[in-house]
Amino acid sequence: MIRNIIFDWSGTLVDDLPAVWKATNHVLMQSEREELTLEQFRAEFCLPFTKFYERYVPHISMPQLEVWFHGRFKQVQDSVVELPHAREFLKFCREKGIRTFLLSTVHADHFAVQAGTTGFGEYLDRPYIGIVDKREKIHSILEENNLNPNETMFIGDMQHDIDTAKHGGVHSCAVLTGYNGLQQLRASKPDLIVEHLGELRDILEANGMELRAAESAKMPVVTVGALIFNDADEALMVRTHKWSNLWGIPGGKIKWGEDSVAALRREIKEETDLEITDIKFVLVQDCIHSQEFYRDAHFVLLNYTARCSGSTEVKLNDEAREFQWVTVERALQMPINQPTRVLLESVASAGVK
Repeated sequence: MIRNIIFDWSGTLVDDLPAVWKATNHVLMQSEREELTLEQFRAEFCLPFTKFYERYVPHISMPQLEVWFHGRFKQVQDSVVELPHAREFLKFCREKGIRTFLLSTVHADHFAVQAGTTGFGEYLDRPYIGIVDKREKIHSILEENNLNPNETMFIGDMQHDIDTAKHGGVHSCAVLTGYNGLQQLRASKPDLIVEHLGELRDILEANGMELRAAESAKMPVVTVGALIFNDADEALMVRTHKWSNLWGIPGGKIKWGEDSVAALRREIKEETDLEITDIKFVLVQDCIHSQEFYRDAHFVLLNYTARCSGSTEVKLNDEAREFQWVTVERALQMPINQPTRVLLESVASAGVK
């Protein structure tokens, strides 16, 4: 049974990725190095961050790098916000009497500002911050607080977090809300990977606070999704954490007693705030044990095309990271998940819009 939780901060409880990326690019510019795109940064950034700096700016001293980074970060940290489901999960821990700790590289000054803004500080029994290598601290945290490793879980968004949990002999849970993508996290073999803290809460409640994947009836899950076109015959593509940060189409599960078209309208509205019309069925796909999806699953995918009805302003919920309106031809050149590729090729060959 999980009685203690050690949290990472960045990418687990708060979204500071844009601010860290901007501050890091400032460091690179000052060091006369090329800036990184956001995707390049997510792929290259690692902990301990000293390794990242050694790779990119070995000619600059660490004290100087720290001055550049923290000076710029203070200017952009207004963009740091709490992650969806984080507050509810922290409250859940309080309700269940779970002891909570923080193990993070975040600078003390930045933590003070962010903890004050979010109010998350009151939910943490003891923070350990400014830790460069978390593996060097995990054992002392367990000893100082008399934590049983078998009853303790470390939640983080990076490979270093999972490696730290293993080093300390505690349970590990990776969340897809931060810096490392699905394939990076899988490489470290955490005990569990979840899309976000809301999913982890559901799993813990369903399993009596035991850390294991929710029991499955081993039945296929039927979903609906649509390739949606605007007036310029551009299709809406969305990118999500749970599909390995690949591009795809909006959609979701059919609820009990709900017909497929009604489910499609509801899911599209929830995920994009779009109303759709001219709905046409295209094909059905089996998606079984896909390595692109963040957990083992068997989906039956009902794929449609549709057009926007009214406004084409997209408002994403917390399931997707970003969106683009592109031609079908351009979409096929993007890093897309396999089911979406099959749909796009079918639509392109049939000339459907």
